[in-house]
Amino acid sequence: MSDLQRSGCPINLSLEVVGDKWSLLIIRDMMFGNRRHYRELLGGSEEGISSNILADRLKTLLAAGIISREDDPSHKQKGIYSLTEQGIELLPILAQMAGWGYKNLPVSEELGIRARLLMEGGPKMWAEFMDELREIHLGTKRRRKAGPSVGQRLRAAYEKVVADKKAASGKS
Repeated sequence: MSDLQRSGCPINLSLEVVGDKWSLLIIRDMMFGNRRHYRELLGGSEEGISSNILADRLKTLLAAGIISREDDPSHKQKGIYSLTEQGIELLPILAQMAGWGYKNLPVSEELGIRARLLMEGGPKMWAEFMDELREIHLGTKRRRKAGPSVGQRLRAAYEKVVADKKAASGKS
């Protein structure tokens, strides 16, 4: 244990890495939104993270081994961020947090749909989604199942709720 850590408790140590206001939201955006570039992470979420906070949290997540960064071959000054295996293993925690929030807090329908589906799909769906994330972020080949991926199903459900709400507001 280093002098910077308050204790050797696994919950404390985890919170020291991802327990701030922004780190799990950055991981969420990488997992569910496939945001992999700095600009996508900066402008892609509703919460509105500032550039200095994003840069700081990315450094922290890189140092902790939760994400990695490689140069973008299409642009020398850009980087592509990827989840590491440690980052991917946070999916069940995010799914549990989302499920708790869905059940207990006033979530919006469009932002709650993925939480509901992950809650209903449970560990089997989470494992399948983690395999998809390994393929996207780590380049690990996976055995593909017939039909849409978990990521595609979550995205389609979100887009359907947004379209239904838009159609309903247009009819009023």
